[in-house]
Amino acid sequence: MLNFLRTDYFLVILFILNIVLLICSIISNVRIKNIRKSSKEFMLKLGNGRDLKEDLNQYMDKVVNLEKEIGETNIFCNSLEKRIDTCIQRVGIVKYNAYKDVSNDLSFAVALLDKENNGVVLNGIYSAEMSNIYAKPVENGKSKYNLTSEEQEAILKAMKND
Repeated sequence: MLNFLRTDYFLVILFILNIVLLICSIISNVRIKNIRKSSKEFMLKLGNGRDLKEDLNQYMDKVVNLEKEIGETNIFCNSLEKRIDTCIQRVGIVKYNAYKDVSNDLSFAVALLDKENNGVVLNGIYSAEMSNIYAKPVENGKSKYNLTSEEQEAILKAMKND
């Protein structure tokens, strides 16, 4: 066998084998180039003249940005949800005449309450000579101060407004 490896036939066979491998390599490269070209044309057709790969990358960037914005929006909504319980949610208004000599129901009582019926009741008393407004704190629908019937009615109206 060693003698055969040293012969000219062996070198000729190696030379022919190298040429065949070179031809196979060239054919493979041409096929790969054609496949790339047809793939690029296919992508352009799918993308209506634009590169589909580039469009997909842009859409993925948009999706990532939207996910980030949605996360920030959820955090903001959660913080609003926590604070909304302490905001004014219920309002009750009662208009009345504080004095017999004044008509048109120019006096009023307004209750401004949160979800837990905490807040304030305002009482505006109008007379021909002056106007006064009084504020009383409200906790759980009640006040530690004496309430007029109009103030109590305003609080009850507010508590019915869910």
